[in-house]
Amino acid sequence: MDRLRIDKWLWFARLAKSRSFAQRMVESGAVSLNGRTLQKASTELRAGDQVKLSGERLVRHIKVLALGARRGPAVEARLLYVEIAVEPAPPDN
Repeated sequence: MDRLRIDKWLWFARLAKSRSFAQRMVESGAVSLNGRTLQKASTELRAGDQVKLSGERLVRHIKVLALGARRGPAVEARLLYVEIAVEPAPPDN
């Protein structure tokens, strides 16, 4: 398996508390893959891709290290990615 749906990966990596929440994150435009804002939760990613998660307070830049095969414990999930940068979210005007 060299590709995985982004919603499933976000759930496996414990960056979303549920798969349906991961789907809503993607569909709301809060997730970018390799600089491109996503609209479909079915978009596939690979190891080496870069993901940007825009939240209310933080913007996280993440590099995908592995895809994973299940939603395991947090220690296992942390091996799926490396945090490149974390910055405060831009203020709403």
